[in-house]
Amino acid sequence: MEHIFVTGHPKVMSSARLNKIKRVLAARQDNLTVLMDHVHKAHNLSAIARTCDAVGVSHLHAVHPEFEDIGIHHHTASGSKDWVNITRHESISAAYQQLRNQIPNVQILATHLSDKAIDFRQIDYTQPTVIVLGSELKGASSEACEGADQHIIIPMVGMVQSLNVSVAAATILFEAQRQRQLAGMYESAEKQDTIDKNKIFEWMHPKIAKLYQARGQAYPDLDDDGDILPQSR
Repeated sequence: MEHIFVTGHPKVMSSARLNKIKRVLAARQDNLTVLMDHVHKAHNLSAIARTCDAVGVSHLHAVHPEFEDIGIHHHTASGSKDWVNITRHESISAAYQQLRNQIPNVQILATHLSDKAIDFRQIDYTQPTVIVLGSELKGASSEACEGADQHIIIPMVGMVQSLNVSVAAATILFEAQRQRQLAGMYESAEKQDTIDKNKIFEWMHPKIAKLYQARGQAYPDLDDDGDILPQSR
């Protein structure tokens, strides 16, 4: 198989950048995620992706059947699309099934004002959790609410009784972050040894990683500074 030869790389990756990437990856919360139920506005999608990155959520989900591509505003997302994966689902039922299979013992929380809804701060977010956020106009769909384990609300005392969906996402996610930090779930020292080396390569060298992916080749090794080690011909 033909190899991709990388020589004379113009930008030497610093060990500081490599260490930051390792710290960030070690702090990722694989069992905390967000499911957007027909959230269509690109600036809201982008803001939610940015918040997910900020609190260590590595994977975002969306029920978005009308669109092949989920629009992300680069300015609003501030590059977060490079660090947060987004999976599109055709329906809520398909999303719920996949998430329950992927995340053992997950609790699915739908933001919805109902008789059984509780204050979002009463939830134990140290447990595996999916937070379901509805569209800007209609909120979470009836199917999403019926399939959820619990309904949650953000108490408000003003005339307006709802928040912008991206603001609601940030409010809930930072409460989840607070609880998980207190529980020591962001401590990264022990987790750094278990980080996927492929993910490190993809974050350090995204363009080169795509070349290897296109050819179905394994990534080369990196040195202590994150630079690609010379490859023998």
